[in-house]
Amino acid sequence: MIETVTFRLAADTDEAAFLAADRRAQTEFFYHQPGLLRRTTARDRHGEWIVIAIWGSEREAEAAARLSENDDAMSELAALVDAATVQTRRYSTLD
Repeated sequence: MIETVTFRLAADTDEAAFLAADRRAQTEFFYHQPGLLRRTTARDRHGEWIVIAIWGSEREAEAAARLSENDDAMSELAALVDAATVQTRRYSTLD
């Protein structure tokens, strides 16, 4: 299962601070979640960001999303993102 999350940073968010928070969330939260196979973050030249995560199943992605609501590293990351711009999509792989 492939999950994409697109967003823009919150006003006045320093990109270096966001990248540090993203690294913290990746190492302290995401890579401890069952079923996460790969996660990467990228930015386009217009300031839109995308996080792509590959999960073993949608059930595992949903479980991680629930756990993220009470995680310090994820709270720090979320505070740097403009919540109104967040769009999450999940895709079933065909192989």
